[in-house]
Amino acid sequence: MYTVKDTIKNQEFHKLKVEKLAKTNTIEILSISLEKDVIFPEHTSPTDAQLIVLEGDINFHIQGRTFHITEQQDFSFPKEIAHWVKANENSKFLIIR
Repeated sequence: MYTVKDTIKNQEFHKLKVEKLAKTNTIEILSISLEKDVIFPEHTSPTDAQLIVLEGDINFHIQGRTFHITEQQDFSFPKEIAHWVKANENSKFLIIR
């Protein structure tokens, strides 16, 4: 019933890694690790989403704008809008949607 996992802690920095931490009828939580200088290619989210940087430094690109997001900062973005992410250093972040 109760479990403690080290999924995020053990997630390696090897290009792009996506781990699904949780999924219910109302929410999905993804843990993403992105190696320095690697790009998470352009994609969209099926729902409005919240991004939380756990460690590192990323640039989030959406609608011709770039948002610099660093450790312990969060950023919200709307569904169905194309975006992409570049890691300025090894980075881990959560997507909650």
